[in-house]
Amino acid sequence: MYVKVMIIDGQDDFRRLLSWHVSTHWPDAVVTDFDPEANGNLPDGFSGAGNDLVLLGDRQGGRDGLDVLKQFTRVSGFPPVIYFGEEGGQARSEALRAGADGVLPRESVTHAALTVMMADVLRSRSRAANTSSLFIGDLRTGINPLIRGYRLERRIASNAHSGVYLAEKESSGERIVLKVLRHDPDRLDGLGAFDRFLQEYELIADIEHPNVVRIHDLGVSDDHAHIAMEYLAGGDLRARIEAGIPPLQAVAWARQIGSALAEIHKVGITHRDLKPGNIMLRDDGSIALIDFGLAKRMRIEQELTDSGEIFGTPYYMSPEQGRGNEVDHRSDIYSLGVIFYEMLTGEKPYRADNAMGILFKHAEEPIPLLPAHLAVYQSALNLMMAKRPDDRLQSANEISEWLR
Repeated sequence: MYVKVMIIDGQDDFRRLLSWHVSTHWPDAVVTDFDPEANGNLPDGFSGAGNDLVLLGDRQGGRDGLDVLKQFTRVSGFPPVIYFGEEGGQARSEALRAGADGVLPRESVTHAALTVMMADVLRSRSRAANTSSLFIGDLRTGINPLIRGYRLERRIASNAHSGVYLAEKESSGERIVLKVLRHDPDRLDGLGAFDRFLQEYELIADIEHPNVVRIHDLGVSDDHAHIAMEYLAGGDLRARIEAGIPPLQAVAWARQIGSALAEIHKVGITHRDLKPGNIMLRDDGSIALIDFGLAKRMRIEQELTDSGEIFGTPYYMSPEQGRGNEVDHRSDIYSLGVIFYEMLTGEKPYRADNAMGILFKHAEEPIPLLPAHLAVYQSALNLMMAKRPDDRLQSANEISEWLR
């Protein structure tokens, strides 16, 4: 389940404990934490926006925990709150009267009690918020979403969460791609899906780079939510690899991908799912990165807890990502190294009978050697595909220099 949880408490060990419970039960949860002892209390206007659930402890930097709880629950639209306080029925009753959606004793939290309560609270809030469907388009019937200003030509892809369509903008006749959010109020993992959809737009809408897909528009209404983006008519890199790529063209495209990575890394974005299917070509042969659905913006003031989080495609995962460890921009550099090897040779560097076998080889097998006629690129490949992040190229800007 994708869910965004914020933990607010002044005790480091307690925050880590709650984070462990959440990320162990829901590996793709995004957990942030805030320490009121170290950072001061959150302001009166704090709305909890962007979170699906707040876990609030009673250690609040000199303030009474119940007073903080009342402050939060007075704010319209504040996320549901589970409160952790003293043992006993009276303490629980006081917290519920103060507006908590659930209450647990701080000193005896169990994994089962916490995760069951979280699921119940999220499910209850979801049912209350979703009395009618906000987005249209039905996978089962094949009915396409009706989006004002666009004429849909065909469906490109779809899954339980979204659909991707080729469309024409009625005002200009320009062909574009529409990514449309689907909403199912009965799915618990739909909680946070809308935030994730908006995040993908926010991550790349302001980036102007020739090798990053151009975003034209975000549309949100009572009927739909969509992102309108550039139509890339040249197909994806996967098809070009299957057809065979001359070495100099592979180098040129690797440099373009490296340039795009440098740009997104500069604004704090790690792609996390770089693969040939997410690299498209324009009619002029230039490259553009797409699909930032797994991308995360690095936090400066808040720590994102990524423990146990394994996202991406095994063939292109860095060793640290495959282990579920924290990843940064150097993981994207590793993925580009894998893609570069595949562009040069037409083969993936590591193969196995299952995903775990592939991940093991990424972590333990030697970096593959290129054929003799491609050996000039071996040094650059070694620096991109080094097993340890510290041994890799430390910036995507360096890729272009090594492949000059």
